Amino acid sequence: MRIDHGNLRALAAVVREGSFERAAAALNVTPSAVSQRVKALEDRMGRLLVQRTVPARATPDGQVLVQLAEQTALLEHDALGRLGVGDDAPLAGIPVAVNHDSLETWFVDAAVRFSAQAHATLDLQSEDQDHTAALLRNGSVLGAVTTLADPVQGCRIHPLGSMRYVATCSPAFHARHFAQGVNARSLAQAPVLVFNRKDALQARFARRIMRDAPWQPPVWWLPSSRAFVQATLAGLGWTLNPLLLVQHELEAGTLVPLRPRAWEDVPLYWQHWRVNSDAMNALTDAVLAASRGLVRKR
Repeated sequence: MRIDHGNLRALAAVVREGSFERAAAALNVTPSAVSQRVKALEDRMGRLLVQRTVPARATPDGQVLVQLAEQTALLEHDALGRLGVGDDAPLAGIPVAVNHDSLETWFVDAAVRFSAQAHATLDLQSEDQDHTAALLRNGSVLGAVTTLADPVQGCRIHPLGSMRYVATCSPAFHARHFAQGVNARSLAQAPVLVFNRKDALQARFARRIMRDAPWQPPVWWLPSSRAFVQATLAGLGWTLNPLLLVQHELEAGTLVPLRPRAWEDVPLYWQHWRVNSDAMNALTDAVLAASRGLVRKR
């Protein structure tokens, strides 16, 4: 069975852009043309490939073909580059999932390094580090920074080191809430900053101290890594901040650890689909080089 390349590109564009209209704009065709191409591919495959929701999403079968489309685009870009005829046609951004804190700290350096080596851009998707692997599995991205130590089927894996998170608060907050120590009672009462409902770092840290005691503290939900630092400095609550973001504040004393050795080390890995691609190799080299500031086991 042969698959029409144009129909495959249309499917990938709909899933990537989230709608037929935006996919049409990205491909410089009409929405009707995109719809016809996707419908023709669905007829050819004999199954539904796109859920017509807002945003549009690939079905499990569609995810397989989206992955094929993204890998094909990457290999086509490399081939044209080797032939010397691809300079005027840069690759549409390589889809990559990166956890929020890596994006706020070291990953931009990886993007800069990559841009110096490859005639391509990145389509970065920010997600919690425990959930980026799901985007890799369903074909939404070709590479991901993830906490998953086991390789996703069909992927290569590279250990990056660990992101160190330090439980911090302002000196005034510490004096107000933890003057009698960091224990089950004080942690149950002290306000805490949490990124979103997927963020389990603070709960893991607290449960190590509280053991079986219930933990239902006042929570500030704050989905921004840098706003986390600002809110912690302002005394809204305690939280686990990436050491890379708060090293200066800890050294200056404007933030203090909740207690000695109040940190969590979260191992990170770079996983990407097994494609023999110059662009993916350059991206992997850039990611490995930029991640050298992470905590390494000794």
